[in-house]
Amino acid sequence: MTRRLLLSYLSLILLVLLCLEVPFGYVYARGETSRFGNSGQQGAVMLAEVLEEKVEEEAASDVPQVVAGFARRTSSHVIVVDSTGKVLTDSRNTVATGTDLSGEPDIASALGNRSTTGTRQDPVLGGEAFVATMPGSSGTTVRCAVRVTYPLGGLTEKIRDTWLVLAAVGVGVLATVTVIAFALSRWITRPVRALERATTQLANGDIKDPPATDLGPPELRQLASSFTHTASRLQHLLRAQEAFASEASHQLKTPLTSLRLRLENFEPYLDPRAQGSLDEAVGEVERLGRMVHGLLALARLENSATTPEPTDLDTVVADRAAMWTAFAAEHLVDIAVSGPSIGRVWAIPGALEQIIDNLLSNALRISPPGSVITLAKTPVGEDPRAPAHVALHVIDQGPGMSEGERQRAFDRFWRAADAYHDGTGLGLPIVQQLTRAGGGDVALDAAPGGGLDAVVRLQPADTRRPPTARRSRTGARARHDAAPPARMGW
Repeated sequence: MTRRLLLSYLSLILLVLLCLEVPFGYVYARGETSRFGNSGQQGAVMLAEVLEEKVEEEAASDVPQVVAGFARRTSSHVIVVDSTGKVLTDSRNTVATGTDLSGEPDIASALGNRSTTGTRQDPVLGGEAFVATMPGSSGTTVRCAVRVTYPLGGLTEKIRDTWLVLAAVGVGVLATVTVIAFALSRWITRPVRALERATTQLANGDIKDPPATDLGPPELRQLASSFTHTASRLQHLLRAQEAFASEASHQLKTPLTSLRLRLENFEPYLDPRAQGSLDEAVGEVERLGRMVHGLLALARLENSATTPEPTDLDTVVADRAAMWTAFAAEHLVDIAVSGPSIGRVWAIPGALEQIIDNLLSNALRISPPGSVITLAKTPVGEDPRAPAHVALHVIDQGPGMSEGERQRAFDRFWRAADAYHDGTGLGLPIVQQLTRAGGGDVALDAAPGGGLDAVVRLQPADTRRPPTARRSRTGARARHDAAPPARMGW
């Protein structure tokens, strides 16, 4: 922002300088050129009148002396011809006396009693020159013609010096304005930079350096004051919510555990016909406990600040597959791992383990005996060595879901109408929250041949910066509070 403000100030001043100095320099150059031409023409006219009198009085011997004096005073080159066009004298002796110049256009015009002026390159003076050719006449009688050539080097240098002065003034003004504009831009943007730092700190969970409310323009001061008030309110609400989650975690576990124990203690005293109702009540209490556990885990995940770290996907997948193989074997289900070696991906600490555990747990519940759950790793992109992202597929051979059910599967507490298991409807929301915290995403697709394909998209850690820049304050605690994988439901 400072750079843009500085550029806007300098652009405006540069435009003003160009609108002022360029016309001034152009008008000045034209004025000096016009004055020089008028002065040279007047000098040539006066010289022609003097020489006409000398020729008329038959004092031609005085002509060279008069011409030499004029040429010396004006630094010019003077050639005088008689009425027939023959040279009477040349101030620089470049043309011999008696040479006929009547054929030259300007001399011919002067002998015809017409004066001419103009500029041309003069080899004698060595550059551009102003030429004035005047007739020496009395009435209609032309007795001589005078050609005066003035060098334009001095005029050109004077005009160039003027342009240099104008340029120096412009540069000086720009330098001064740059200093002033930089100071002004810094003064204006300082509160904005402070707000940016405070916003970043707020995103990380705590404002350590609140923006000053007494710097910058009044509008930015008011904005800083409003931001500080809003941030303080948000921090208070976040602390209150975190405190509630922490206290509820302890306060709800104890009465639910006590209730389950009391129900189990009723078993010896109940009629056998009520045993089924007691089992259902104990099951509902356990499901309520898991639901509270999942809600607290979600609340802590949403309120916690997390920083993704490079995590070896191959190692985590192999470890979790080995961990779940024995449990899956009890249900006559196999777990297979496929795909090339991927390497490291961005994920918050412990998130990949929870994601895979939840997806395997849910897949195992709906997988029929004799089926296979596949963990497939796939690099996505034109270059497999530097993929755009990595896809981890958890594919089961269960009944699958309709398109409408797959779209609602990530809603909290949602369960399929024909669900026969005791899930809480919080497993997939937790998976989605953990995946997005690492800069990825998760989706459900129909698997080829039936079943469900849970696709977890992750960012490669070797080719990208961390997708988020938040520090983890509750990484281990969130993982600990997440419900056990074997008890999470769709």
